[in-house]
Parts: sequence; structure tokens; C-alpha cells
Amino acid sequence: MARGVLIAAPASGSGKTVVTLGLLRHLRDTGVAAASIKVGPDFIDPAFHTAASGRPCLNLDTWAMRPQTVRALATLAGEGTEIIVGEGVMGLFDGAPDGAGSTADVALSTGWPVVLGVDAKGMGASVAALLEGFIAHRRDVALRGVIFNRVGGGRHGEILRAAAAPLDLAVLGCLPRSLDVHLPNRHLGLVQAVEHPDLEAFIAAAADLVARHVDVAGLRALAQPSRLPRGEALAPPITPLGQHIAVAWDAAFAFAYPFIEDGWRAAGAEVATFSPLADEAPDTAADAVILPGGYPELYAGHLAGNGRFLAGVRAAAARGAVVYGECGGYMVLGRGLIDGHGARHALAGVLPLETSFAEPRLTLGYRQVAVREGGPLGRAGAAFRGHEFHFAHTVSAEGGHPLFTCRDAGGAETGDAGLRVGCCMGSFIHLVDQADAP
Repeated sequence: MARGVLIAAPASGSGKTVVTLGLLRHLRDTGVAAASIKVGPDFIDPAFHTAASGRPCLNLDTWAMRPQTVRALATLAGEGTEIIVGEGVMGLFDGAPDGAGSTADVALSTGWPVVLGVDAKGMGASVAALLEGFIAHRRDVALRGVIFNRVGGGRHGEILRAAAAPLDLAVLGCLPRSLDVHLPNRHLGLVQAVEHPDLEAFIAAAADLVARHVDVAGLRALAQPSRLPRGEALAPPITPLGQHIAVAWDAAFAFAYPFIEDGWRAAGAEVATFSPLADEAPDTAADAVILPGGYPELYAGHLAGNGRFLAGVRAAAARGAVVYGECGGYMVLGRGLIDGHGARHALAGVLPLETSFAEPRLTLGYRQVAVREGGPLGRAGAAFRGHEFHFAHTVSAEGGHPLFTCRDAGGAETGDAGLRVGCCMGSFIHLVDQADAP
């Protein structure tokens, strides 16, 4: 079984993505069969991982996924590989309020050791207190190594190494500050891999940085086999919404989990993609049309002018196909979307929904939902776990029926979510897996 190691950090923005990508590409370049996982809910980082390693990156989420789904995905990630490199989410202990879904929780479940990536800019001997705190906070989590990032020079590195020396922690590297290795951000996280102006050059620079400044052999030696039992074949996390499923897929609609589509295929469904940005319509033979989340607010004017795409969605609804949207896809199914400049764009209009990005309002967190009325997503009361992360808000939603009842990660009721009109439905929530009824 493949061995694994998790790259974590005290907080977001500490540089763990650069370390992970550089490590994956360096391992690939040196002939080591390496795969990756991303902890928690994330659509963007896995695409960077895949570009760096040449292998699909899978998410592991111990809050949103059933144990059997976690086992199946961990098993898939390790097939044909020597080492699994996992990138953590946010800070090491950040997840649901009780810590479920955190990188520490995944480390505990899998038994994979943790290497902490610490942004050392502006920090010297005081780093010892930070490291001691992380070691002591959860003794059941195997924190085994540290990589210092944004190190100011040789003397700075010596101070950091000396501060960590009394601790039972391997100092695996000191990465210098580098203006050449930087990932641009936007409101939902990193700019997508497909939009990066020179992705290959960036990954190559990250790999060179890791090769020159990280003890890769020492890091590999820390990796341990997973303690999870071998998983069975992946069962569909979400019931296939049809037998011939058309999924929107391009820079505006890229927030979809591949393992969900893989589950549909395993259940016998056909899955094909189309590009709304290229003004492609869903296949007329499709009995289900899926619009995932993404960045449609950045392309709202473009999408509003793509007549073939919009007519194709309306035709699918008219012939009784299931039409389902999540987050950005949900907004596009509505009548209109107001962009960041205050301009309204008329869109598909199959749901009585108006949304706006003009005054961004952050909504973020895990969600547990139950279907209000029986239909393509299952019987009434069918339960799922998922998450929300968006800045848009609903201006009006008059007509139709609520799609879900909703609770947050702590179990507190947050009201109804989403809309359903006949075979058309959607919400701001990204579904991840089935769940027990909340």
C-alpha cells in the first residue's frame, strides 16, 4: 500500500500549495510514482496538483464524506503509486467547529504524518513557541517535520533551525523568499489552473525551489502507510440524476468533484461535457443537465449573449430533463445575475431567481441538507452533506418550492435552501456525499 504524508500549515496563506506542487513535480521528474489528495472542500487546488503530478487528485473530507467514501477514495489515490502527498486545508486544526474535516482529523484517520509549512517571515527564535504549541495541542496527531517558508537568508535559516533543534521535529528545509513562485488569488481562492498565464513555468520553478532547499529524501522517509482498511469500489456519492448526463465544464463552470461523476459512471450512467463559454448547448439526448459552480459572475455578459447555450438549457427543461445547478450554476439557471459593476444580465430563466454580486457578502461553511420533496435527488428526507462558499446573494426568489431544509456543521437550523420548479432545481450548496438524515 502507498505511504502518505500531509503538508499542513498554521494558517491559510503559509505557502503549503507551492510546497506541495513543487514536491509533486520534483518527485515526478525524478521517477517517483507520486499521487496527491486535497483535504477538505476545494475545487481549485486539485487541478494544480493534477498538472504537477500528472495524476488525478482526489479530495478527502472526513466531515462531508461517509467513512466508506473516504476509504474508497484513499484506496484509489494509492493505486499504482509509491507515495501520496496530501495538502491540508486552512490551518492544521481548522475544519468544522468540533475539528471534524480538518487536516488533523484526516491525519488521525489515516495515520499519515504531518509536515508543517511555516511562514517564517518576520519570525526568529519565537518560532519555537509556535511549533511547541502545535505539537502539544493534539498529541494524537503525528507532527513529524517542518519546512520554513519565506526565509530571509542564511542567517535567518540558522536561527530557525536552532529554535527547532530541541523539539522532536525534523527540519526539512528553508525556502527563500521568491517573487518567481507566486500564485495569484481572487475572491474564491487561487486563480484556476486553467487560467494561469504560464502554469508549466510556475510548477517548474516550484519544483526547482523544492529540489534545492528541501530534504526530499528525509520527507519521503517520514511517510507511512494508511491505517484505513482497503476501501471497496466507490459507490455513487449522489444518485445519478439521469442515464445520459450533460455536465457544463469550462473556466466558468469548473467547481465539480470528479469522484461524483466517476460514481455516476460506475452506476452505468453516461457523462459528457459541454462548454457554455463556447456557446455549446447540452446534448439533446441528455436526460439530465448539470451546471456546476465556478465563476459565472466573471463571464455573465458573455454567457447572456450565448444563445445556443441558453436555448439548450431551456429546451432541456421543456422536454422534462432534470436541470440542476450548484452555486454559480444555480445563479445561471435564474432569470438574472447582477455582476460586480451593477449590470444585470438575463440568463436561462428556468428558475424564478435573481442574484447579485454587486455587494459581495461572504457565505462559508459546511452544510447538512435534506430534500424537501421526493424527486431526482431521492425521496423526501434524503440527506446529504456539502458546503457553501460564495459572495453572491439572492435578490429575489419568488415562486417555486424550496429544494432543501438546511443545517450548519453544528446542527443549527439555517432555514430552507435552493429552489425547485418541476424538473429544474438548484441551490448555493455544493453536495459532496450522502448522509444520515439530520
